[in-house]
Amino acid sequence: MKNVTITLDEETAEKARVQAAERKMSLSRYVGELLRKELRHADEYEAAYRAWRARKPFPLKGPPEPYPKRDEIYDRPIFRRR
Repeated sequence: MKNVTITLDEETAEKARVQAAERKMSLSRYVGELLRKELRHADEYEAAYRAWRARKPFPLKGPPEPYPKRDEIYDRPIFRRR
């Protein structure tokens, strides 16, 4: 674990203390969890973006292709229940 000092305005600090208390966590742990979730989300987004960019373009002309199935579209980790 790494100790870090942060500066918050009074209103934000009070709201964060209340949220942490409601979750029975210390303010330090609560802020750490928020950062961990945000950074994980950013990593997942970046990976999805890279995967999308890696796909080859498809022609808009020519014979029509069927739309993807619903399961194919929604079979991603972000849509699975945790």
